[in-house]
Order: sequence, then structure tokens, then C-alpha cells
Amino acid sequence: MTPSARTQAAIELLDQIIAAARESGAAADTLIARYFATRRYAGSKDRRAVRELVYAAIRKAGDRPENGRAAMLLVADADPALAATFDGSSHAPAPIGKDEPRARAGVAPQWLTKALRASGLDGAALTDLAGRATLDLRVNTLVADRPAVLAALSEAEATPHAPDGIRLPTGTNVEALPLFNEGALEVQDEGSQIVGLAMQAKSGQRIVDLCAGAGGKTLALAAMMANTGTLLACDTDRNRLSRLAPRATRAGAAIIETQLLNPTREIEALSEWAGRADGVLVDAPCSGTGTWRRNPEARWRLTPDRVSRLQSTQQQVLSVAATLVKPGGALVYIVCSLLDAEGTDQVAWFLGAHPGWRTAPLSLPAGAVHGHGVRLEPGRDGTDGFFVARLISPC
Repeated sequence: MTPSARTQAAIELLDQIIAAARESGAAADTLIARYFATRRYAGSKDRRAVRELVYAAIRKAGDRPENGRAAMLLVADADPALAATFDGSSHAPAPIGKDEPRARAGVAPQWLTKALRASGLDGAALTDLAGRATLDLRVNTLVADRPAVLAALSEAEATPHAPDGIRLPTGTNVEALPLFNEGALEVQDEGSQIVGLAMQAKSGQRIVDLCAGAGGKTLALAAMMANTGTLLACDTDRNRLSRLAPRATRAGAAIIETQLLNPTREIEALSEWAGRADGVLVDAPCSGTGTWRRNPEARWRLTPDRVSRLQSTQQQVLSVAATLVKPGGALVYIVCSLLDAEGTDQVAWFLGAHPGWRTAPLSLPAGAVHGHGVRLEPGRDGTDGFFVARLISPC
């Protein structure tokens, strides 16, 4: 592909990604894979170059652009070589017109930027939300230890904060690594590893992971528990939960049980666990504002109404979790969001709605106290963004 053809391909992909964001369609990575699956003539260098153009435009545009051309023009304004590819030749975008509209540059849509600033993020802390993510993995201590893994992988380095984390060069084919297939490694952002430590899971405990998804934090809990005790992983999404069983087998995590839940009927389904869990982990559905380094187009999918609906879901899940914790037990609330409306404000709501509960101080290897919990930020901590709080049930 010529440089001009690459630019045109990026514009076409951006058109698809913008439409998908507007209509709650497929993620950018999925759309890019589909696009090149039908264009075998594009070599690996072409695919890499087009992908970089697409993500440069996504990261630069705050509001959802009108179209892919407007998004690419925003990038071209700061890159004369890219602007020159708008030459109108075969398979190239048309020349840039005088006063042609561009996408609006920014970190996020204006309403969302305002909400993030109100949540204590500004300057570099705000702009770093849409930076580039590292490739972090967790060493599964049921199978190996970090020093052995670092010795076996010459390109790996220890993550600066998480005790079992390693970092590999971006683009590494993790699934091709023998250690991965032996169950010694799990892909997991360092921030996700750190907030999971708030559960303080121990051998022999009874713990519920109430919003387990595909089980990244569940597997980490099993390792913390040294494969001793009972660990129940629940979710309302059958497809996501179904991915946990093969991962647990590969990891040697034998204590994990799974339970598919029917939304709004969770308490009935979990009646045998009522008041019996040493700990309940609530990794709640959220806006994902802390994960824009990995999914930058997610900024274009959010609306105030969607955030409001997520808040209602978070409160409902917290209320279910409270019924499962034994007296003196712990409820750990996590969101990969930096909006106070989904973080510390939800803990304040919970404490008001559940008399006798209290927050417990957290000592984590990264993050800073924020309201009723601890917040990790991409710029300050080099991780995805998270809010985590530990709540103790009345005795």
C-alpha cells in the first residue's frame, strides 16, 4: 500500500469505528481485524501503519467526530507528511479543502471532561488518561514465582508496584510463550493486580467474586488463597463467565466454582451464602474511564444517561454483596473508573444505606487516598485508573 492508500484505509476504518461508537457496535480492535481479513493484499507493515494512524486519530479527538476524514485531518494538521498524502491520487483521500472541518481535539467529550475535573483530575492527570498502555502480566504463584519467570524471559522486567507483576514489550505474542501455556502467566494490568490485593484473601477463606466476568481477579484470588478454601465466581453474562473454566484449568486453580446469575434475582440464587462469606469482591460494571489507554474510543460511547444507569447497577450489586458478608467480614468495591460518581460517592451512598458498616484503611503498593478509598491514576501510577474501597460488616 502507498502512504496515501494507508491514509484512506485509516479514514474508512475510522468511519466504521465512529458509527460503532454511536450505535453500540463492535470495538475498534474487532473492526480493524475484520477490515484486514478481507484485504489480504495488505502486508504486516501496512496493517501496523494503518492501525497506528487510526489510534492516533482516536486518541487526539475528544468528542466523537462526524466522520473519519475529520478525525484524520486533526492528526494531519500537526504532521506535514501525513497531510501530503491527501493528494487525490488513486486510492488516496481527496485534497484538503480550505476551511474543511476537523474533529475537536481533547481528552474526552466536554461533559465528561467537566465531570473528571470535578473528580479531581486536571492537567497531565487528565491528558494521561488517553496515553498508551503497557503490556503487564501477573505471575501465577500456584505454578511459578516472579524471579524464575524474569530469568526465563530476557525481555521481561518487574512491574514497579505489583509484587507478582511483570512487563513485556508491547506487541509480544503472549499466547505463544511456553510459560503462558504452562499456566505461569496471566495478562493483567498492574493496576488490576494492585486493587485485587485489597481483598486480603487468605488460605481457607470463603470468598465470592460477585462480578467475575472472565475471571482475571478470580484467578489472582485463587493464587492468594494458595488453592485452599472456597472461591465462588459469579456473573450475569454467560459468555464471559464461560471463559473462566479453561483459564482456571490452565492456571491450576482448583478451588474456583462458578455460578451464572439472573439479574435482579441474585439474592435468591445465592441464599446459601447469605452471611457466610469472609469476603466479597465487587468489581462493578462501570464507565471504564480508567481504561482509555487500552480502549480510547470508549470515550465516544459514554453518555450522561449511561453513567446514571451504571450508578444504579453499582448500587444494586453492592446491596446484594452486603447480604453475603459474614459479621466482621469484608466487602471490596472496585471500579475501573475515575469518576467520583462511580467511586467514592457510591461508597458514601452505601454507608448511608447500610448502618453499622465502616470503611477500613488500605495500604496498597501504589495509589493515593481519595475520599472513602484509594485511587490509582495512569499518569501518577503508570497503571489503568481504578478506585477501590474496603468495607467491613458490623459484628
